Amino acid sequence: MVVGPGVPLTDAQWARVEPLLPDRTPKRGGRRRDHREVIDAIAFKFQTGTQRVHLPEKYGNWRGVYNRLRMWAVDGTWERVLTALMAQADADEDLTWAVSVDSTIVRAHQHAAGARKRVPAGEPADHAIGRSRGGLTTKIHLAADARCRPLAFVLTAGQAADAPVFTDVMTRLRVPRHRGRPRTRPDVVLADKAYSSRTIRDHLRKRGIPAVIPVPAGQRGHRLRRGSRDGRPPAFDRETYKQRNTVERCINRLKQWRGIDTRYEKTATIYLAGLHIAGIFLWSAR
Repeated sequence: MVVGPGVPLTDAQWARVEPLLPDRTPKRGGRRRDHREVIDAIAFKFQTGTQRVHLPEKYGNWRGVYNRLRMWAVDGTWERVLTALMAQADADEDLTWAVSVDSTIVRAHQHAAGARKRVPAGEPADHAIGRSRGGLTTKIHLAADARCRPLAFVLTAGQAADAPVFTDVMTRLRVPRHRGRPRTRPDVVLADKAYSSRTIRDHLRKRGIPAVIPVPAGQRGHRLRRGSRDGRPPAFDRETYKQRNTVERCINRLKQWRGIDTRYEKTATIYLAGLHIAGIFLWSAR
């Protein structure tokens, strides 16, 4: 699904999303705004990269939109809705478990700097923003299914390496089922050379998950020098590895949203909520 700037939820998407949202009745007096209107406003903000104070008048007061965005980011509503949509797809046998893992760097706009030093619970101390030669950046680590849809996200500062975050990404991969425990184990995991480490291969081997990860030339040379002392080289299925582009295509889909392609949010919590909302749009359109 291609999501352009300002594209709201369709009726078919809303039919899938609405039952998963919290009760619209306010706990105290007053009137709570319609969920669909607010979600469309939040999506417009991330799709276009518009500052929340500049939202079109048709979406109403921007404070109400931002409050809903932040409240549902903090209490985990966005992530729960995304997980529920994945669970529905899995129940309909529309979720393929050939999982690809990768990362992408996004530039953090100058407006993303200057967050409060007092870090709330659940927020990384560095707000997942790093400083490098290219300026302020954030790195999105993610897993995607074989149909280019996101399964899990982890945010770090832009200079963070890929391999140490692999287990965190796999830990976030958790799809509930109607019976039994949630599924957390893919049929196969595909990743590029950056993930070719003994730690990652051992982690997957212990869980019984086949790894399709190419070995860098440096590691191959090291094995040759050590000979039989370093054991047999890991197997590599070239044909299956051709499917790894699904995670790159998933990244391309997410970056169609300008507020995802460039980070404008000061906190990782709100930026991660934007990723979850983009995922909700993709999974509800299946």
